[in-house]
Amino acid sequence: MATVDRWLLPDGIEEILPPEAARIEATRRQVLDQFHGWGYELVITPHVEYLESLLTGAGQDLDLRTFKVVDPKSGRQMGFRADITPQVARIDAHTLRREGPSRLCYAGSVLHAWPQALSISRSPIQLGAELYGDASAAADLEVISLMLETLDLAGVADVHMDLGHVGIYRALAALAGLDGAAEQQLFDALQRKATEEVFALTEPLPSQVREMLRALVELCGGREVLALARQRLAAAPAAVRDALGSLESIAAGLAARFPQIPLYFDLGELRGYHYHTGVVFAAFVPGLGQSIAQGGRYDDIGADFGRARPATGFSTDLRTLVALGESRPVVESAAIWVPLSDDAALWACVRELRGQGRRVIQALPGQGRESARACGCDSLLELRDGVWQLVSLN
Repeated sequence: MATVDRWLLPDGIEEILPPEAARIEATRRQVLDQFHGWGYELVITPHVEYLESLLTGAGQDLDLRTFKVVDPKSGRQMGFRADITPQVARIDAHTLRREGPSRLCYAGSVLHAWPQALSISRSPIQLGAELYGDASAAADLEVISLMLETLDLAGVADVHMDLGHVGIYRALAALAGLDGAAEQQLFDALQRKATEEVFALTEPLPSQVREMLRALVELCGGREVLALARQRLAAAPAAVRDALGSLESIAAGLAARFPQIPLYFDLGELRGYHYHTGVVFAAFVPGLGQSIAQGGRYDDIGADFGRARPATGFSTDLRTLVALGESRPVVESAAIWVPLSDDAALWACVRELRGQGRRVIQALPGQGRESARACGCDSLLELRDGVWQLVSLN
Protein backbone atom coordinates (compact mmCIF):
# COMPACT_ATOMS: atom_id res chain seq x y z
CA MET A 1 0.00 0.00 0.00
CA ALA A 2 1.42 3.36 -1.04
CA THR A 3 2.31 5.74 1.74
CA VAL A 4 0.49 9.05 1.82
CA ASP A 5 1.96 12.35 3.01
CA ARG A 6 -0.96 13.24 5.23
CA TRP A 7 0.30 16.75 5.83
CA LEU A 8 0.12 17.73 2.16
CA LEU A 9 -2.61 20.17 1.06
CA PRO A 10 -4.10 20.43 -2.46
CA ASP A 11 -2.52 22.96 -4.83
CA GLY A 12 -3.79 26.45 -4.09
CA ILE A 13 -5.20 25.49 -0.67
CA GLU A 14 -3.28 26.96 2.26
CA GLU A 15 -3.38 27.03 6.02
CA ILE A 16 -2.68 30.30 7.83
CA LEU A 17 -0.29 30.23 10.78
CA PRO A 18 0.48 32.73 13.51
CA PRO A 19 1.42 35.57 13.34
CA GLU A 20 -0.08 36.01 9.82
CA ALA A 21 -3.44 34.80 11.12
CA ALA A 22 -3.34 37.53 13.77
CA ARG A 23 -2.64 40.20 11.13
CA ILE A 24 -5.46 38.94 8.91
CA GLU A 25 -7.94 38.85 11.78
CA ALA A 26 -6.93 42.31 12.99
CA THR A 27 -7.42 43.73 9.49
CA ARG A 28 -10.76 41.94 9.13
CA ARG A 29 -12.02 43.51 12.33
CA GLN A 30 -10.79 46.96 11.34
CA VAL A 31 -12.42 46.76 7.90
CA LEU A 32 -15.73 45.47 9.24
CA ASP A 33 -15.73 48.28 11.79
CA GLN A 34 -15.17 50.71 8.92
CA PHE A 35 -18.05 49.18 6.95
CA HIS A 36 -20.23 49.54 10.05
CA GLY A 37 -19.25 53.20 10.27
CA TRP A 38 -20.54 53.70 6.72
CA GLY A 39 -23.88 52.07 7.57
CA TYR A 40 -23.19 48.61 6.09
CA GLU A 41 -24.67 45.67 8.01
CA LEU A 42 -22.83 42.36 8.30
CA VAL A 43 -24.36 39.18 6.88
CA ILE A 44 -22.97 35.63 7.08
CA THR A 45 -23.79 33.31 4.20
CA PRO A 46 -23.58 29.48 4.03
CA HIS A 47 -20.47 27.79 2.66
CA VAL A 48 -22.54 25.35 0.60
CA GLU A 49 -26.02 25.52 -0.93
CA TYR A 50 -28.07 24.33 -3.88
CA LEU A 51 -26.37 25.06 -7.18
CA GLU A 52 -29.37 26.78 -8.79
CA SER A 53 -29.34 29.48 -6.15
CA LEU A 54 -25.56 29.77 -5.92
CA LEU A 55 -25.05 30.43 -9.64
CA THR A 56 -28.09 32.62 -10.32
CA GLY A 57 -27.15 35.48 -12.63
CA ALA A 58 -23.45 34.79 -12.20
CA GLY A 59 -22.53 33.46 -15.65
CA GLN A 60 -20.32 30.66 -16.94
CA ASP A 61 -17.10 31.90 -15.34
CA LEU A 62 -18.42 31.34 -11.82
CA ASP A 63 -19.91 28.01 -12.84
CA LEU A 64 -16.48 26.74 -13.89
CA ARG A 65 -14.91 27.91 -10.62
CA THR A 66 -17.51 26.24 -8.38
CA PHE A 67 -16.84 22.93 -6.63
CA LYS A 68 -19.92 20.74 -7.07
CA VAL A 69 -21.14 17.93 -4.82
CA VAL A 70 -24.34 15.92 -4.38
CA ASP A 71 -26.33 16.41 -1.20
CA PRO A 72 -26.73 12.89 0.26
CA LYS A 73 -29.94 13.95 2.01
CA SER A 74 -31.88 15.41 -0.93
CA GLY A 75 -29.97 14.02 -3.91
CA ARG A 76 -29.73 17.54 -5.36
CA GLN A 77 -26.56 19.10 -6.69
CA MET A 78 -24.87 21.59 -4.39
CA GLY A 79 -21.89 23.87 -4.67
CA PHE A 80 -19.31 25.39 -2.35
CA ARG A 81 -19.51 29.17 -2.66
CA ALA A 82 -16.94 30.62 -5.06
CA ASP A 83 -18.36 34.14 -4.74
CA ILE A 84 -20.41 35.56 -1.88
CA THR A 85 -22.03 38.36 -3.90
CA PRO A 86 -24.91 36.29 -5.39
CA GLN A 87 -25.72 35.00 -1.92
CA VAL A 88 -25.95 38.51 -0.53
CA ALA A 89 -28.16 39.52 -3.47
CA ARG A 90 -30.53 36.70 -2.53
CA ILE A 91 -30.62 37.90 1.09
CA ASP A 92 -31.55 41.41 -0.03
CA ALA A 93 -34.17 40.34 -2.56
CA HIS A 94 -35.79 37.38 -0.87
CA THR A 95 -35.01 37.32 2.85
CA LEU A 96 -34.80 40.94 3.97
CA ARG A 97 -37.18 42.40 1.37
CA ARG A 98 -36.61 45.95 2.56
CA GLU A 99 -37.88 48.99 0.76
CA GLY A 100 -35.39 51.65 -0.24
CA PRO A 101 -31.59 51.41 -0.15
CA SER A 102 -30.00 48.55 1.78
CA ARG A 103 -26.30 48.32 2.66
CA LEU A 104 -24.83 44.89 3.39
CA CYS A 105 -21.26 43.61 3.89
CA TYR A 106 -19.53 40.28 4.41
CA ALA A 107 -16.21 38.58 5.09
CA GLY A 108 -15.67 34.87 4.58
CA SER A 109 -13.62 32.19 2.86
CA VAL A 110 -14.60 31.00 -0.62
CA LEU A 111 -13.40 28.00 -2.61
CA HIS A 112 -12.41 27.94 -6.29
CA ALA A 113 -12.20 24.76 -8.36
CA TRP A 114 -9.71 26.58 -10.58
CA PRO A 115 -7.54 29.58 -9.63
CA GLN A 116 -8.07 32.81 -11.53
CA ALA A 117 -4.32 32.88 -12.18
CA LEU A 118 -1.45 30.48 -11.50
CA SER A 119 -0.19 32.51 -8.54
CA ILE A 120 -3.59 33.02 -6.92
CA SER A 121 -4.96 30.98 -4.03
CA ARG A 122 -7.99 28.75 -4.54
CA SER A 123 -9.18 29.56 -1.03
CA PRO A 124 -9.23 33.37 -0.72
CA ILE A 125 -10.98 35.24 2.07
CA GLN A 126 -13.52 37.39 0.26
CA LEU A 127 -14.37 40.74 1.78
CA GLY A 128 -16.92 43.10 0.27
CA ALA A 129 -19.82 45.51 0.49
CA GLU A 130 -23.01 45.80 -1.57
CA LEU A 131 -25.53 48.64 -1.92
CA TYR A 132 -29.03 47.68 -3.11
CA GLY A 133 -32.06 49.71 -4.09
CA ASP A 134 -30.43 52.76 -5.69
CA ALA A 135 -29.58 53.07 -9.40
CA SER A 136 -27.83 56.45 -9.24
CA ALA A 137 -24.21 57.32 -9.90
CA ALA A 138 -24.10 58.51 -6.27
CA ALA A 139 -24.45 54.87 -5.14
CA ASP A 140 -21.58 53.81 -7.42
CA LEU A 141 -19.46 56.67 -6.10
CA GLU A 142 -20.16 55.61 -2.51
CA VAL A 143 -19.12 52.01 -3.16
CA ILE A 144 -15.95 53.01 -5.01
CA SER A 145 -15.08 55.47 -2.25
CA LEU A 146 -15.57 52.77 0.39
CA MET A 147 -13.32 50.44 -1.61
CA LEU A 148 -10.56 53.05 -1.76
CA GLU A 149 -10.93 53.83 1.95
CA THR A 150 -10.64 50.10 2.67
CA LEU A 151 -7.39 49.88 0.71
CA ASP A 152 -6.11 52.93 2.57
CA LEU A 153 -7.05 51.42 5.93
CA ALA A 154 -5.12 48.27 5.00
CA GLY A 155 -2.08 50.38 4.13
CA VAL A 156 -2.04 49.57 0.41
CA ALA A 157 0.02 52.26 -1.33
CA ASP A 158 0.18 53.63 -4.90
CA VAL A 159 -3.33 52.57 -5.91
CA HIS A 160 -4.52 53.18 -9.50
CA MET A 161 -8.17 53.06 -10.52
CA ASP A 162 -9.57 51.66 -13.78
CA LEU A 163 -13.17 52.47 -14.74
CA GLY A 164 -15.44 51.45 -17.59
CA HIS A 165 -19.12 50.97 -18.37
CA VAL A 166 -20.47 47.81 -19.98
CA GLY A 167 -23.68 49.63 -20.93
CA ILE A 168 -21.83 51.43 -23.72
CA TYR A 169 -20.95 48.24 -25.58
CA ARG A 170 -24.35 46.69 -24.86
CA ALA A 171 -26.16 49.65 -26.42
CA LEU A 172 -23.89 49.78 -29.48
CA ALA A 173 -24.13 46.00 -30.00
CA ALA A 174 -27.93 46.26 -29.84
CA LEU A 175 -27.88 49.16 -32.31
CA ALA A 176 -25.77 47.04 -34.68
CA GLY A 177 -28.24 44.17 -34.40
CA LEU A 178 -25.51 41.66 -33.53
CA ASP A 179 -26.70 38.14 -32.73
CA GLY A 180 -25.33 36.25 -29.74
CA ALA A 181 -22.37 34.65 -31.50
CA ALA A 182 -21.30 37.84 -33.30
CA GLU A 183 -21.63 39.87 -30.11
CA GLN A 184 -19.45 37.37 -28.25
CA GLN A 185 -16.79 37.37 -30.98
CA LEU A 186 -16.58 41.14 -30.95
CA PHE A 187 -16.56 41.15 -27.16
CA ASP A 188 -13.57 38.78 -27.10
CA ALA A 189 -11.66 40.87 -29.64
CA LEU A 190 -12.30 44.08 -27.67
CA GLN A 191 -11.00 42.48 -24.47
CA ARG A 192 -7.77 41.55 -26.20
CA LYS A 193 -7.52 44.98 -27.84
CA ALA A 194 -7.19 43.08 -31.12
CA THR A 195 -7.71 46.08 -33.41
CA GLU A 196 -7.49 44.16 -36.68
CA GLU A 197 -10.07 41.63 -35.51
CA VAL A 198 -12.41 44.37 -34.31
CA PHE A 199 -12.13 46.10 -37.70
CA ALA A 200 -12.79 42.84 -39.58
CA LEU A 201 -15.79 41.89 -37.43
CA THR A 202 -17.39 45.33 -37.79
CA GLU A 203 -16.74 45.71 -41.53
CA PRO A 204 -20.23 44.50 -42.62
CA LEU A 205 -22.01 46.97 -40.31
CA PRO A 206 -23.45 50.38 -41.32
CA SER A 207 -20.70 52.98 -41.31
CA GLN A 208 -21.96 55.01 -38.35
CA VAL A 209 -22.28 52.14 -35.88
CA ARG A 210 -19.13 50.52 -37.30
CA GLU A 211 -17.03 53.57 -36.47
CA MET A 212 -18.47 53.86 -32.96
CA LEU A 213 -17.71 50.23 -32.16
CA ARG A 214 -14.19 50.61 -33.53
CA ALA A 215 -13.70 53.70 -31.39
CA LEU A 216 -14.02 51.61 -28.23
CA VAL A 217 -10.57 50.14 -28.88
CA GLU A 218 -9.02 53.60 -28.67
CA LEU A 219 -11.15 55.27 -26.03
CA CYS A 220 -8.86 54.67 -23.09
CA GLY A 221 -6.80 57.03 -20.97
CA GLY A 222 -7.37 59.81 -18.44
CA ARG A 223 -10.51 61.89 -17.88
CA GLU A 224 -10.04 63.50 -21.28
CA VAL A 225 -11.27 60.22 -22.78
CA LEU A 226 -14.79 60.98 -21.58
CA ALA A 227 -14.90 64.28 -23.49
CA LEU A 228 -13.48 62.56 -26.58
CA ALA A 229 -16.11 59.82 -26.26
CA ARG A 230 -18.85 62.46 -26.31
CA GLN A 231 -17.58 63.47 -29.76
CA ARG A 232 -16.89 60.05 -31.25
CA LEU A 233 -20.09 58.47 -29.89
CA ALA A 234 -22.33 61.47 -30.57
CA ALA A 235 -24.68 59.41 -32.74
CA ALA A 236 -25.04 56.66 -30.15
CA PRO A 237 -28.33 55.84 -28.39
CA ALA A 238 -29.38 57.72 -25.27
CA ALA A 239 -28.18 54.81 -23.11
CA VAL A 240 -24.59 55.54 -24.20
CA ARG A 241 -24.91 59.22 -23.34
CA ASP A 242 -26.38 58.30 -19.96
CA ALA A 243 -23.46 55.92 -19.33
CA LEU A 244 -20.96 58.64 -20.15
CA GLY A 245 -22.82 60.99 -17.83
CA SER A 246 -22.51 58.46 -15.00
CA LEU A 247 -18.78 58.08 -15.61
CA GLU A 248 -18.33 61.86 -15.69
CA SER A 249 -20.18 62.23 -12.40
CA ILE A 250 -18.17 59.48 -10.74
CA ALA A 251 -14.90 60.87 -12.11
CA ALA A 252 -15.65 64.32 -10.68
CA GLY A 253 -16.52 62.84 -7.30
CA LEU A 254 -13.40 60.67 -7.13
CA ALA A 255 -11.15 63.53 -8.23
CA ALA A 256 -12.54 65.67 -5.41
CA ARG A 257 -12.32 62.97 -2.74
CA PHE A 258 -9.10 61.22 -3.80
CA PRO A 259 -7.06 63.72 -5.84
CA GLN A 260 -3.89 61.63 -5.35
CA ILE A 261 -5.29 58.51 -7.05
CA PRO A 262 -4.78 58.25 -10.85
CA LEU A 263 -7.96 57.48 -12.78
CA TYR A 264 -7.84 55.49 -16.01
CA PHE A 265 -10.90 55.03 -18.22
CA ASP A 266 -11.30 52.24 -20.75
CA LEU A 267 -14.61 52.22 -22.61
CA GLY A 268 -13.72 48.91 -24.25
CA GLU A 269 -13.11 47.25 -20.88
CA LEU A 270 -15.95 44.78 -20.35
CA ARG A 271 -14.84 43.10 -17.12
CA GLY A 272 -17.70 40.94 -15.87
CA TYR A 273 -19.74 41.69 -19.01
CA HIS A 274 -22.12 38.76 -18.53
CA TYR A 275 -22.69 39.74 -14.92
CA HIS A 276 -22.44 43.51 -14.67
CA THR A 277 -24.88 45.97 -16.20
CA GLY A 278 -23.28 49.38 -15.76
CA VAL A 279 -20.15 50.94 -14.27
CA VAL A 280 -17.25 48.50 -13.68
CA PHE A 281 -14.12 49.37 -11.75
CA ALA A 282 -10.93 47.84 -10.40
CA ALA A 283 -7.97 48.90 -8.27
CA PHE A 284 -4.41 48.04 -9.26
CA VAL A 285 -0.94 48.53 -7.81
CA PRO A 286 2.27 48.64 -9.88
CA GLY A 287 4.02 45.32 -10.38
CA LEU A 288 0.95 43.18 -9.88
CA GLY A 289 -0.84 41.93 -12.99
CA GLN A 290 -4.22 41.29 -11.36
CA SER A 291 -6.57 43.76 -9.73
CA ILE A 292 -6.48 43.82 -5.93
CA ALA A 293 -10.12 44.93 -5.58
CA GLN A 294 -12.93 45.15 -8.13
CA GLY A 295 -16.64 45.64 -8.54
CA GLY A 296 -19.40 47.28 -10.48
CA ARG A 297 -23.11 47.62 -11.00
CA TYR A 298 -25.17 44.45 -11.45
CA ASP A 299 -28.80 45.59 -11.51
CA ASP A 300 -31.74 43.19 -11.41
CA ILE A 301 -29.83 40.10 -10.26
CA GLY A 302 -32.51 39.79 -7.58
CA ALA A 303 -35.18 39.12 -10.23
CA ASP A 304 -34.48 35.38 -10.05
CA PHE A 305 -35.09 35.55 -6.31
CA GLY A 306 -38.44 37.25 -6.76
CA ARG A 307 -37.56 40.95 -6.74
CA ALA A 308 -35.41 42.93 -9.16
CA ARG A 309 -33.27 45.53 -7.40
CA PRO A 310 -30.57 47.97 -8.52
CA ALA A 311 -27.24 46.81 -7.08
CA THR A 312 -23.64 47.92 -6.94
CA GLY A 313 -20.73 46.63 -4.88
CA PHE A 314 -17.09 45.62 -4.62
CA SER A 315 -15.01 42.76 -3.26
CA THR A 316 -11.39 42.03 -2.46
CA ASP A 317 -9.25 39.26 -0.97
CA LEU A 318 -8.39 39.95 2.65
CA ARG A 319 -5.13 38.00 2.46
CA THR A 320 -4.01 40.08 -0.51
CA LEU A 321 -4.71 43.28 1.40
CA VAL A 322 -2.62 42.09 4.33
CA ALA A 323 0.21 40.93 2.07
CA LEU A 324 0.32 44.24 0.17
CA GLY A 325 -0.53 46.56 3.03
CA GLU A 326 1.83 48.62 5.12
CA SER A 327 -0.44 48.58 8.13
CA ARG A 328 1.04 48.51 11.59
CA PRO A 329 1.98 45.02 12.74
CA VAL A 330 -0.16 43.38 15.38
CA VAL A 331 1.55 43.95 18.71
CA GLU A 332 0.78 41.16 21.12
CA SER A 333 0.88 42.28 24.74
CA ALA A 334 3.14 40.13 26.86
CA ALA A 335 1.32 37.35 28.66
CA ILE A 336 1.07 36.55 32.34
CA TRP A 337 2.15 33.09 33.55
CA VAL A 338 0.08 31.31 36.16
CA PRO A 339 1.28 28.23 38.07
CA LEU A 340 -0.78 25.06 38.06
CA SER A 341 -2.97 25.25 41.17
CA ASP A 342 -6.50 24.49 42.37
CA ASP A 343 -6.54 27.56 44.60
CA ALA A 344 -9.91 29.32 44.20
CA ALA A 345 -8.30 32.68 44.96
CA LEU A 346 -5.87 32.15 42.07
CA TRP A 347 -8.74 31.33 39.70
CA ALA A 348 -10.57 34.51 40.78
CA CYS A 349 -7.44 36.55 40.11
CA VAL A 350 -7.02 34.96 36.66
CA ARG A 351 -10.63 35.72 35.75
CA GLU A 352 -10.21 39.34 36.82
CA LEU A 353 -7.08 39.78 34.69
CA ARG A 354 -8.69 38.19 31.63
CA GLY A 355 -11.73 40.40 32.15
CA GLN A 356 -9.37 43.39 31.87
CA GLY A 357 -8.23 42.10 28.50
CA ARG A 358 -4.93 40.70 29.75
CA ARG A 359 -3.49 37.51 28.24
CA VAL A 360 -3.09 34.85 30.93
CA ILE A 361 -1.56 31.40 30.35
CA GLN A 362 -1.80 28.68 32.97
CA ALA A 363 0.98 26.13 33.36
CA LEU A 364 0.40 22.48 32.59
CA PRO A 365 2.03 19.62 34.51
CA GLY A 366 5.82 19.75 34.25
CA GLN A 367 6.01 23.30 32.93
CA GLY A 368 8.16 25.94 34.61
CA ARG A 369 9.64 29.35 33.94
CA GLU A 370 11.37 28.31 30.73
CA SER A 371 7.98 27.34 29.32
CA ALA A 372 6.62 30.69 30.45
CA ARG A 373 9.27 32.57 28.47
CA ALA A 374 8.66 30.38 25.42
CA CYS A 375 4.98 31.37 25.58
CA GLY A 376 5.85 35.08 25.53
CA CYS A 377 5.23 35.78 29.22
CA ASP A 378 7.03 38.62 31.01
CA SER A 379 5.32 38.33 34.39
CA LEU A 380 3.67 35.74 36.58
CA LEU A 381 1.29 35.38 39.48
CA GLU A 382 3.10 34.33 42.64
CA LEU A 383 1.73 33.60 46.10
CA ARG A 384 3.31 35.99 48.60
CA ASP A 385 2.13 36.40 52.17
CA GLY A 386 -1.02 34.50 51.30
CA VAL A 387 -1.91 36.82 48.39
CA TRP A 388 -1.49 36.16 44.66
CA GLN A 389 0.67 38.99 43.32
CA LEU A 390 1.80 39.96 39.82
CA VAL A 391 5.61 39.96 39.66
CA SER A 392 8.19 40.26 36.92
CA LEU A 393 9.44 37.07 35.30
CA ASN A 394 13.22 37.18 35.70
